[in-house]
Amino acid sequence: QVPLVESGGGLVQAGGSLRLSCAASGRTLSSYAMGWFRQAPGKEREFVAAINWSGAGTYYADSVKGRFTVSRDNAKNAVYLQMNSLKPEDTAVYYCARRGGYSGTYDYTPDYDYWGQGTQVTVSS
Repeated sequence: QVPLVESGGGLVQAGGSLRLSCAASGRTLSSYAMGWFRQAPGKEREFVAAINWSGAGTYYADSVKGRFTVSRDNAKNAVYLQMNSLKPEDTAVYYCARRGGYSGTYDYTPDYDYWGQGTQVTVSS
């Protein structure tokens, strides 16, 4: 098991910012790409962003490109999601996950083997 814990969610007005953190205890994350996903009520979980093991490569869903930034600090065994210019449609539970497989592209959910419990992000209009 690789316990992942997200934090930093909350309630923010449209146009505001939040920074999510994902920390792991126990095994290191530094050898793995990491992803952020979100799930809004009544909708399927969707890919938000991913970062490769070194941090040199980042990938984003079109809906968040230019507004969100994924980063990592391997020394702290942590991954972050900086969310700016938030919109009401960004409201969801946000999850971080470890990419343990390499079957598809970075948005391929089955490649992610360990998930956090999620943190709620609510954006009011």
